Amino acid sequence: MTDCLFCKIVAKEIPATVVLETDRTLAFRDVDPQAPTHVLVVPKAHHEDAAALGGAGGGLAGEVLATAHAVAVQEGVADTGYRLVFNTGPGAGQTVPHVHAHVLGGRGLTWPPG
Repeated sequence: MTDCLFCKIVAKEIPATVVLETDRTLAFRDVDPQAPTHVLVVPKAHHEDAAALGGAGGGLAGEVLATAHAVAVQEGVADTGYRLVFNTGPGAGQTVPHVHAHVLGGRGLTWPPG
């Protein structure tokens, strides 16, 4: 997708603070962090939302989740707890139409968010 912000980050056309990269995923720091640890994990291939990722097959959804956990371990929040969030669609707060998991941690995270 030529106009997708995250596709441009994956293609290294737009800089990002990358914290982890695999063959099929990229994890980078959120530019507007909502917690001390706030990293986005995206598949390198463009999939619009979580539903599209789920239908992609080939184990890609599992790889995104595995990368998210690896980020939590690397960031030191795996043992104390972390939150994974997928916003799907504008009504849920998805602002970039490229599926991404938010890895949040480093402080108490209550639900519902307040």
